[in-house]
Amino acid sequence: MKKFSLWCDFIENSFLDNEFLTLLENKINGATSNPSIFKNAILNSASYKEKISRLKGKKAKEIYEELAVLDIQKAADKLALKFFNNDDGFISIEIDPRFYDNTALSLGEAKRLYTAIARENVMIKIPATPASYEVMYELMKIGVNVNATLVFSLEQSQKCFEALNEGLKAFRKNNISLNPDCAKKIRSPKGVISIFVSRFDRLLNSKALEKNRIGILNANLAYNNIIRNNEPNIRALFASTGVKGDDLAKDYYIKELLFENSINTAPLDAIHAFQKDFEFKKPLMNFELYTELNKIISQDEREKACQILLDDGLEQFCRAFEEILRVL
Repeated sequence: MKKFSLWCDFIENSFLDNEFLTLLENKINGATSNPSIFKNAILNSASYKEKISRLKGKKAKEIYEELAVLDIQKAADKLALKFFNNDDGFISIEIDPRFYDNTALSLGEAKRLYTAIARENVMIKIPATPASYEVMYELMKIGVNVNATLVFSLEQSQKCFEALNEGLKAFRKNNISLNPDCAKKIRSPKGVISIFVSRFDRLLNSKALEKNRIGILNANLAYNNIIRNNEPNIRALFASTGVKGDDLAKDYYIKELLFENSINTAPLDAIHAFQKDFEFKKPLMNFELYTELNKIISQDEREKACQILLDDGLEQFCRAFEEILRVL
């Protein structure tokens, strides 16, 4: 069955009690968070002030985690019906972004957060760095849903898929193959690979022969790489799909990536603009993608951009996280 999912790339405590419920009724079936989203929510929303005041005396990271865990639990509970109806219903939380190059710390924090939240429909968000592929594998192996984030290159998407898939196979072997009577009762973990889109265009438009196409074509490549493996528990998620400025429709990156069995996590203005009476787009094949990409910009420029964007994404999330801690 063809399926397209739209997730909200925003959470905030009072939003979850109000507009989020309306969106759940008619537009979205999941949500995501990241350190930048939590920074804007915690530092700018009055709904956190009382809680922060009550938590004074605790370490800054403990305060942050208590606030974040409460929001994630609330979102998970409001998404639970969709989850148990097999209509996604996931909410993501990212581990401390400063651990991106430390496998042991990342894995320990991921397990601790998952246990603290105690909701089946939580995804632990892990950045796609060399130190993190083992983390993704180990989490899927023990049944924890994973959101592999900050994916820019085809190589990253492939390594993420391999890590998630090997972990999924290990989980199934340990929990289902050895106990077939329980197969229907056991829910296998889900993984998503978050391919960032619009940041490519913002970085490379000034050098490209055609604007606002590189991110879409690059995401199409990663999608093809994931979908060809025919593993329904691991899906492509298109992230960074917001539009800056007025030269494009707010839902441009949603409409251009309407591929079956994909997910788009979008900011609120893009979600409001998007109408769900849509037709699926047919993804281009790899040879078509490479032909078009090479006409627009060189492979060398694209490869350099992947590393620049990954480094910048890690830095942005680390900076946002540290800003939260300084204020708390």
